[in-house]
Amino acid sequence: MARKIESLFLDGPAGRLEALLEEPEEGNPSEAALVCHPHPQHGGTMHNKVVYRIAKGLRHAGCVVLRFNYRGVNLSEGTYANGEGELDDAKVALAYLRSRYPDLPFTLAGFSFGSRIALRMGCAGMGARRVIAVGFPTVYKDKSYLERCTVPKTFVQSTHDEFGPVPDLQAVVDDLTGPKQLELIEAQDHFFAGALEQLETVITGLS
Repeated sequence: MARKIESLFLDGPAGRLEALLEEPEEGNPSEAALVCHPHPQHGGTMHNKVVYRIAKGLRHAGCVVLRFNYRGVNLSEGTYANGEGELDDAKVALAYLRSRYPDLPFTLAGFSFGSRIALRMGCAGMGARRVIAVGFPTVYKDKSYLERCTVPKTFVQSTHDEFGPVPDLQAVVDDLTGPKQLELIEAQDHFFAGALEQLETVITGLS
């Protein structure tokens, strides 16, 4: 039986949101996962190669995965809203995912800008089992949402991430409360050049 793949439009706060729902290659899903893409003003979409690998890795781990485009990206309506509107978009996507799979635990994941969105949601106490933050950009100074954040957090970072250098990220992780881990992948840059397959494997293997 072929796995379920659905192209969707969700009713977002600024108009319709383009989304893609994919079930695992084999068996029924044991978990649901929302994956948030990088910055929409810097070419980020749900088809970004890192986002695609995160989603694929999660599907291999048994997740049904929902990706979506923030407002103003590709077929999603609206315009960029300084991260706050994009956070609202992600909440709508999560609500849809949870309504489709109400009995499954859920993971929040994201790449770059999307990792900040995922962490902001997870740290707000929305009931996520975990947050997977890939390519977390330490260059953004506001990290107040991480204070007293108790949801389990896994950071997956390139060893040569120009927007989140390992020493800077290590300092952030050291200050965090709650369960946490940092996975480093030997890669050429922020986008995991030369190590996308390894990224996918690491995502699949996360507990």
